[in-house]
Amino acid sequence: MTGRKETFQISLDADVVAELRYMLSLLDADPLWQKAVVEDVLYRTADAIATGSRRPGSAERVILNMLGLVSERAEHHVYRRAYGPPEAL
Repeated sequence: MTGRKETFQISLDADVVAELRYMLSLLDADPLWQKAVVEDVLYRTADAIATGSRRPGSAERVILNMLGLVSERAEHHVYRRAYGPPEAL
């Protein structure tokens, strides 16, 4: 990853945000999640999705499969070292 951040704004149903906040309150005792906010959960989730997209054999890919987010196109089943579309051959 480049370390460069970009903003990707989304809107969520209030019920979803309420559940995410509740989940964080349950995780508050965990040092990894203390003082975390909803954005932290969504960042970590988006990172796992991006990793699973480029790494077919990874644990993160299991998440994508369960969510139906894996394309049948051949190029989505090939490991890519870098994020984003593969370089032209």
